[in-house]
Amino acid sequence: MIYRKKVLAAAAVAAALTLTAACGGSKGGGSGSSSSAKGAGFNAAVAKAVNVSDKKGGTLNLWSSQDADSWDPARGYYAFVWDMQRLYTRTLIAYPSDPGSAGLQLKPDLAQAMPTISSDGKTYTFKLKSGVKFDDGTAITSKDIKYGIERVFAQDVLPGGPVYLISALDQGQKYPGPYKDTDKDKLGLKSVETPDDSTIVFHLAAPSSDFIYYLAMGGAAPVQQSKDTGAKYGSMPQSSGPYKIASYQPNKSVAFVRNPNWDQSTDTIRKALPDKINVTITTNPDDLDNRLLTGTADLDIGQVGVQQAAQAKVLTQPDLKANTDDPPNGFIRYISMQTKVKPFDNIHCRKAVEYAANTTDLQTARGGPTAGALATNMLPPNILGHDNYDPYQLADGKPDLTKAKQELAECGKPNGFSTVIAARNNKPKEVKTAEALQAALKAVGITASIDQYDGAQSSSVMGAPANVHKKGYGLNVFGWGADFPTASGFLGVLVDGRQILPAGNNNYTEVNDPQINGLIDDAQKQTDPNAVAADYTKINHMVMDQALYLPVVYDQALNYRNPRLTNVYIHQAFGMVDFQALGVSDGK
Repeated sequence: MIYRKKVLAAAAVAAALTLTAACGGSKGGGSGSSSSAKGAGFNAAVAKAVNVSDKKGGTLNLWSSQDADSWDPARGYYAFVWDMQRLYTRTLIAYPSDPGSAGLQLKPDLAQAMPTISSDGKTYTFKLKSGVKFDDGTAITSKDIKYGIERVFAQDVLPGGPVYLISALDQGQKYPGPYKDTDKDKLGLKSVETPDDSTIVFHLAAPSSDFIYYLAMGGAAPVQQSKDTGAKYGSMPQSSGPYKIASYQPNKSVAFVRNPNWDQSTDTIRKALPDKINVTITTNPDDLDNRLLTGTADLDIGQVGVQQAAQAKVLTQPDLKANTDDPPNGFIRYISMQTKVKPFDNIHCRKAVEYAANTTDLQTARGGPTAGALATNMLPPNILGHDNYDPYQLADGKPDLTKAKQELAECGKPNGFSTVIAARNNKPKEVKTAEALQAALKAVGITASIDQYDGAQSSSVMGAPANVHKKGYGLNVFGWGADFPTASGFLGVLVDGRQILPAGNNNYTEVNDPQINGLIDDAQKQTDPNAVAADYTKINHMVMDQALYLPVVYDQALNYRNPRLTNVYIHQAFGMVDFQALGVSDGK
């Protein structure tokens, strides 16, 4: 197996880890801090915490241009949702509250210590801390953690979230989840044992280089069986963290208040500084930016960067720029090509798109060079296994119309064809990317219409292959970040044919290549991080050779932070500000 210290060494080599995994707003507001307040400096929060303070009190005012895909820890998959989960969800282990590479080093959370691992790497044993409780005062036990994990298996009821725990723990049982569990206690998953209330034991079929990371995801959070409302759980999930949801109005607002049964003495990760945390969801990202720059909003939790109008102000006004950060966030922005939607079942039609794309225009649609460097393949530079592989000369920044037309002839469409580009309607940069691609494809006779859909419904729109086929979505504008700091965490879920799901699917291309699947399996067995990386370098090359994805940029995001915020830093495990660490200096 890959022991923990080896995984983290690989992560350090790979640099920053980022995840997987964005309506009408109310007027809410912050302190009204002047935008001319002295800032800590451009990119000051990238490597260290800005405005360090333990001051408690006040209200943190967060805004977003998109609601969560789900507030249910088992279903949420957006990166900002995983970050927000740290407010109300605890797991056996978690990422600590540290900037820089220290933030990647998993630490005990509900567990007393890191697991005891058997010599064969197949058995993980955890002991729980005493005194940890749900928000209703009920003690959290090992059975609650097992039940929470079992919920992930109920994909017919709870689709949308990561399914790594299923692949690691099912082992042929075909466990259906607790709602169809015939065990009298609804705890029938055989690979997880709870010999007593403070002990939980995981049995793996084979050593797993990534299993420890699965346990830091929301799907491994405890859920009290008596409080489980199934598909409705996301509207008011139970809290094991320092805050609980007091009210939730979908596509409008979420209000967090303190969990009175959270005990600081059991939590070495969170300080829980604000008294309240309000999230306002708006349909107008430009209005959100204006609120940020005038101080009536503290932070955009989407962390995808300010819009072009605000960007122009920020980059030309030193007092504003001093309150911004523009680090590489580990995401890749890409366009997938769906191999089950004609004519993209033909590799040459896919290659025609690769060559026809004007990558400079695609980058401009994202906001220009500040939005990220041109991407040439599907592994970003922060992931071990990345190289500069560029079979379509995407780094040149211009189309190759001659080669595009040659590929069209090879695929039997010399005069082009028609297709549909899918883009989330609440992601303006993705819509602009679709428009830029649409214009480029027209030059070689490919007519592309654009279908904008509700981004909050991604798992049932683009994540449902049957719907993709029905709608004829040949191209899909999207983004992705690593679920954990390995190449498998980044690329595996996008190309593993065994992970194609009827809902909540992330392998949009629906590639199911035995060679790719075999290399994924080989990487999972490796004990050397460099051997894992070598497998994924090969996978990445195969993915590009098959023209499954058109990479756009290795993402950067220019985000503004209200100068009244304390403890602001970019957490490398999320590629964005660590929301749970924030406080407000004025106590308001």
